[in-house]
Amino acid sequence: MLPFTYALRNLFRDPSRLAQTVGGSALVVLLLMVAVALNEGMDSVLSASGSSKNVILVGKGSEESIERSEVHLDAESAAATSIRGLDGRLGTSAVSGEIYYQAPLETGSGHKDQALLRGVLEKALLVHTKVRLLEGHFPGPGEVMVGYLAHRKLGVDADELSLGMPVKFGDSQFIISGVFAAPGTVLESEVWFDRNDLATLTQRDTLSAITLRLDSAELDDVQVFSLQRNDLELAAMGEDIYYSKLGVFYQPIKIMIWVTAALVSAGALFGGLNTLYAAFAARIQEMATLQSIGYTRFALLASLIQESLLATLTGTLIACLLAYFLLDGRTVPFSIGTFTLTLSPLVILTGIVTGVLLGTFGTLPPAFRCLLPSLPKALRSS
Repeated sequence: MLPFTYALRNLFRDPSRLAQTVGGSALVVLLLMVAVALNEGMDSVLSASGSSKNVILVGKGSEESIERSEVHLDAESAAATSIRGLDGRLGTSAVSGEIYYQAPLETGSGHKDQALLRGVLEKALLVHTKVRLLEGHFPGPGEVMVGYLAHRKLGVDADELSLGMPVKFGDSQFIISGVFAAPGTVLESEVWFDRNDLATLTQRDTLSAITLRLDSAELDDVQVFSLQRNDLELAAMGEDIYYSKLGVFYQPIKIMIWVTAALVSAGALFGGLNTLYAAFAARIQEMATLQSIGYTRFALLASLIQESLLATLTGTLIACLLAYFLLDGRTVPFSIGTFTLTLSPLVILTGIVTGVLLGTFGTLPPAFRCLLPSLPKALRSS
């Protein structure tokens, strides 16, 4: 086998080629890490947003979108009194009738963007158990409570949605009474209104959905209730099932992310292959000389792979550093909320495996072309 220092010295024979190889591999690895982080972040927030203990009652035919659903106001009290085994506190059943609405919200600075609005009463905290009030209090008339990441959804600084700041919906102004957190869920990107205020502003006399938290009851019990009360025209579904279906809805976006990453990566990969072909073609005579003094083709191939691995793993290290400083912890808004990019073990493993595969399998075609000519023919090449 050739000494490791031989491969190391050859790396610096052409600094421009080295920079192209390292830069190309860093770009490929970084793009694939971003694609995995985006898909993993979206899947994580959707799976964490739904609880297996919660059941949602929506209007029949609106199972795929709560925003389009309409549920009669009487259904909330009917569900609370008719379904046994619901969770609750101090005699109050964990049943929350809510209004979901997506509309432009204007901050105090005049910035206006789409926001996710939810009209709730205080008993909403009985069903959304991940919600924790960070400061302030639950909203009353003329007040709103904002999620910790709502500013990312609106595209403004966090100071504009801090306690006591005004926001405007339509022609009405509201004061932020509280800030809440619901780590890992879409709730953290929402703005919560007093339900009566939001019903008045949107001119609604119906709810969007009713969320129930189960104790000893089961999903089948809620479904039996919805079938018994045909007059209310309700459909029952698990909250976790609803959000998993949303994951299927966003599947085309995930595919688009992979396709985009693959196209850009392919361009960088083919550019790197061209660089290696040119570099190895100029070393055919050198490889033949080494064969003539006793080194085998396998030893030469191993040395070329070592040389390539050093370059691609250097690019992988650069990509990991860029991902850590530029991507880790960054929140990305999408239509129903935001999700956070994290350098999970899967993301890091994807980067490392990609760098190793680039350095090994990406080296084989140009290396074979360099080593395949017969020894007399290779020695005569110039």
